[in-house]
Amino acid sequence: MDLKQLEYFVRVAELGSFTRAAQALNIAQPALSRQVRLLEVELRQNLLVRNGRGATPTQAGQLLLEHGRGILHQVERAREELGRVRTGLTGRVALGLPPSVARVLTVPLTRAFRLKMPEAQLSISEGLSTAMQENLQNGRLDIAVLYNPNQVAGIEHTPLVQEELLLVQPRPPGLQEDPPPPPIGLQEVATLPLVIPTRPNAIRMHVESEMAAMGCRPQIALEIDGVSAILDLVADGAGYAILSRNAVMRSVRPSAFVVRQVSEPALTIQLTTAVSSLRPTTLTQQATLALINEVAHEWLTS
Repeated sequence: MDLKQLEYFVRVAELGSFTRAAQALNIAQPALSRQVRLLEVELRQNLLVRNGRGATPTQAGQLLLEHGRGILHQVERAREELGRVRTGLTGRVALGLPPSVARVLTVPLTRAFRLKMPEAQLSISEGLSTAMQENLQNGRLDIAVLYNPNQVAGIEHTPLVQEELLLVQPRPPGLQEDPPPPPIGLQEVATLPLVIPTRPNAIRMHVESEMAAMGCRPQIALEIDGVSAILDLVADGAGYAILSRNAVMRSVRPSAFVVRQVSEPALTIQLTTAVSSLRPTTLTQQATLALINEVAHEWLTS
């Protein structure tokens, strides 16, 4: 089996289109189609269903896709190990971060990565925990940082840090930053109009779970995804938000908000790192995990 043909097939199957795959691989579409067809002839199986909307894997194609990702990953790992003998840590690491965490970690993590692994590449994308777990399974991500993840077969989680969740409200005109406002009970938070992300956002699900344990439920004023949009609405008086301190402090106008600790009980949420347990982590990925742990403890717990 030719590795190049396998790579071409995997890219077509993942992108669902010969046209998009040819653009991504920077080859002519007829040449791409010919190589995939040669692979089908060799295996004596139709691997893709071709139609006007693109191409989707057959049952045999889905099976080869799962094996193909692992094979190509192992080949990349071998190249990386050989490259390390020559020049040090190399290769590409695809990392997924929640938007509020990306606001804090992207710059210091990228800086540390370039300093420690100048021959390697770091690709960072933002997403919800559920979507990032799927991308770990299908090979689009190597590492993800997740809030309160569900246990999923094939995904290995390691605790990173606990983040405190705070009530965020607009700062009244003329109010000074000191003294800080007193804590507010979670039961009272349940009576306030909240501007909150849509399900299955991890913070939304955690807040609902903690309130349900007390026999109450949140009063939802608005559902909207995106930390910036939530803070803009809070500043405009649309309601209150529940976010981490870093999400507020890294906003465009942190002075426009007052944050209050939530008590009885305190609201905290677990951040974890996650990798696929079905694919071995490369040396570069292991070094990246160590950097994430180091930078997160410095920037998220300060």
